[in-house]
Amino acid sequence: MSGGGNDERTGGISDELVCATMRELCKLIVEAGDENFIYDFLVCLLSKPEMKSIASRWLLVKDIDAGVTQREIARKYAMSLCKITRGSKELNKSDSAFRKMLELLKNM
Repeated sequence: MSGGGNDERTGGISDELVCATMRELCKLIVEAGDENFIYDFLVCLLSKPEMKSIASRWLLVKDIDAGVTQREIARKYAMSLCKITRGSKELNKSDSAFRKMLELLKNM
């Protein structure tokens, strides 16, 4: 995230505060180290539509990695091709965090 100021999509919270808060949450999740506790925390933190959105984005990344076509993913999860294309572009970046997470998943 870049720039300062307020953004109506984040409820008037500055980009800097969003980034700092996300980093704080990441550190806490790593520190917690307990899958069940982290799940309970995320269920408390996120609404059902937010959880569905996050889950669907991860599912589409896994499907893209597995070779499923974008149109098939769009039908399967009732999501826009734009969202799927964004996921595909992120997955194909040379330093993709998606790729790194998929590798972690494959090594579990």
